[in-house]
Amino acid sequence: MSTAATRTAGPDHLWTVDEHLEDILATVRPLDPIELQLLDAQGCVLVEDVTVPVSLPPFDNSSMDGYAVRVTDVAGASEEYPAVLTVIGDVAAGQAESLHVGPGETARIMTGAPLPPGAEAVVPVEWTDGGLGEGPVTGMRARSQSPEGAGGHVHVYRSAEARAHVRAQGSDVKAGDRALEAGTVLGPPQIALLAAIGRGTVRVRPRPRVVVMSTGSELVQPDEQLGNGQIYDSNSFALTAAARDAGAIAYRVGAVTDDAETLRSTIEDQLVRADLMVTTGGVSVGAYDVVKEALSSVGDEDEEGAGIDFRKLAMQPGKPQGFGSIGPDHIPLLALPGNPVSSYVSFELFVRPAIRTLMGLDDVHRPRTRATLTADKALTSPKGRRQFLRGTYADGAVTPVGGAGSHLVAALALADALIVVPENVESVEPGTEVDVVLLG
Repeated sequence: MSTAATRTAGPDHLWTVDEHLEDILATVRPLDPIELQLLDAQGCVLVEDVTVPVSLPPFDNSSMDGYAVRVTDVAGASEEYPAVLTVIGDVAAGQAESLHVGPGETARIMTGAPLPPGAEAVVPVEWTDGGLGEGPVTGMRARSQSPEGAGGHVHVYRSAEARAHVRAQGSDVKAGDRALEAGTVLGPPQIALLAAIGRGTVRVRPRPRVVVMSTGSELVQPDEQLGNGQIYDSNSFALTAAARDAGAIAYRVGAVTDDAETLRSTIEDQLVRADLMVTTGGVSVGAYDVVKEALSSVGDEDEEGAGIDFRKLAMQPGKPQGFGSIGPDHIPLLALPGNPVSSYVSFELFVRPAIRTLMGLDDVHRPRTRATLTADKALTSPKGRRQFLRGTYADGAVTPVGGAGSHLVAALALADALIVVPENVESVEPGTEVDVVLLG
């Protein structure tokens, strides 16, 4: 992480959403590339173009089980007047030595097997009697008399054009072609292509390791018994899942109690496995906001430039935010508010782009679109705040889900979009076009 971020604003400065995001993205840098085995590289981003060393397929091969023939030998063949060819042997997939098909000859061939010299096409076995003299068949039947498949005859009941049922060498990709571009995210199809061209390793930026922890003595783990004044910890689960959805390797740490030294110690213990740290809770102005207490002076004993800056943003939900770095390696840390909706919206706006930047992606943001607001009444928004309301999007229209409360987890679970109300807008009437962040 770079330490060049400029935080010149005073403690009372009200940051805009864009200013905060720009500060984060100006500070976070893509992870250094490494060489990984193919399966370990899944989900990672290529850092260099991959060139095809060998054509695919590497040789002409059959796309069917059937018989390799010369076109002239089966010209005009029909069920009434079949072409009768001498079977000279079998050609199987992976077979090193190849037969030569001469006039009046054919070789039984399996799917994927190389087209033998002299042959120009493949007739499917269904167009023949399978070498048994019984009319057209529906599958490969018993082989001819010799162990190698040579000897005997086959009746062919249809003609074939040149190259029929033949996969041409290089018909997929040719040697020297660019298989994948730098910046490609490696999913299963890309892994398949790399393996098919013989690449066992690939140079990528690794998936970021993100450590997520929530704070609060009132938090209880799911499946445990709730006591008076306690709630289940949902934020750490939501943010860990969101980090994985963004492409990271995410680790969830159990909720930390409202004790500054315990929190600081836990964070320091987690630095060894973190490229990015995310906390939720304890960043506002309450007496027990331990994240601020634990991290406000964290840079004092570290290298110059480390430290966490706590801010107020002109947004709803998610006004209190923290951002900076911790430890000698300046691991980025984003401190999010503790209300569930505030936490999740903050993740989508700030943490997800940071993760995608660490991965080395060019496009780090969720897609956006314009949509017509469908609602029973006008939406209201506080003056001077950019509001993000939950909604459902379909066919160019967006409908609010739940209210503006930052505790409404059930409404959040139904939403697949965020409705954006700008800072200078206090009311949005139904039928108005609005900006929408698509979450799905």
